[in-house]
Amino acid sequence: MDKRHKLSYLLNAVGVAAVFALLMLLFASGIFGTSTTYIQGICTTACYTIIMVASLNLVVGFMGEFSLGHAGFVSVGAYASAIVSGALAGKGLPDVGLFLVALLAGGIAAGVMGVLVGIPALRLRGDYLAIVTMAFAEIIRVCFCNFSITGGGKTMSGILKLSTFPRAFWVMVVCVTVMFLFVRSKYGRTIQAIREDYIASSAAGINVTFYKVLTFAISAFFAGIGGGIYAHYMTAMIPTNFNFAYSAELLSEVIIGGTGSLTGSIIGAAFLSALPEVMREFSTYRMLAYSVVLILVMLFRPGGIFGRWEFSLTRTLGALPRRRKAKEGV
Repeated sequence: MDKRHKLSYLLNAVGVAAVFALLMLLFASGIFGTSTTYIQGICTTACYTIIMVASLNLVVGFMGEFSLGHAGFVSVGAYASAIVSGALAGKGLPDVGLFLVALLAGGIAAGVMGVLVGIPALRLRGDYLAIVTMAFAEIIRVCFCNFSITGGGKTMSGILKLSTFPRAFWVMVVCVTVMFLFVRSKYGRTIQAIREDYIASSAAGINVTFYKVLTFAISAFFAGIGGGIYAHYMTAMIPTNFNFAYSAELLSEVIIGGTGSLTGSIIGAAFLSALPEVMREFSTYRMLAYSVVLILVMLFRPGGIFGRWEFSLTRTLGALPRRRKAKEGV
């Protein structure tokens, strides 16, 4: 890694730490008054939603395939992590350790499911793949409705409250960073080559099925981690929460933010996580607001708000001196 890249990563890490410090300072100052806990909850929701949306973007944006079953992987991770944390509770693990172990278990369970679904499904493309992934999510939901360990169709309650805003924030940062490094690696570049020309990539000797299943499994893994944070924040779940509408909601956030842009996933997920809470007094019109936003984006920004552009603090700071020189005529 050259010096320029090291400086870029360092500056972006400092920027992330500054954002976290600012949020914690605002929460501690009491500036939001009685709404502090409420707003902190919205921020926690945004954190796990960002993980889910960014992981779906790996498939939709970077791999170029259409998936409508992401809620299925989220539900696998959510239930698996809740079961593991419940089994390990009182075994001497600190809360942070228990939280991380539960998230890892949820991610692995979802990742394994991603491989099992991906091997047969990713031989299909386009609408056929979308139908298969949607069917998978529905099968998982029905299974969870009939398993006694997941509540048997009723609410699975009594889940430990392990998800706090600081924990969710830093898990989100780590997950997005790993996904960013993946898409910038040779594996990510190969996946994007497959997206651009499937036939040419196959003719060039690329094992297309292997790379697609790998990306699908990684996407499912991070979706499971997002589901684990969700489970330990809500402390109660019902299988109907992970229906087709939830998959469609995650997909709309990917499209609005920008397919092929993790920055877009972060902004899109954060915005649409806060929108239902802002419009809580107008709950009847929340889905209408989603639809209007999606239609406007499709009309004026078909590639999403960010398209395939990624935000970089280094690039932004470097642009300031160039603009100053341009204004001075240098």
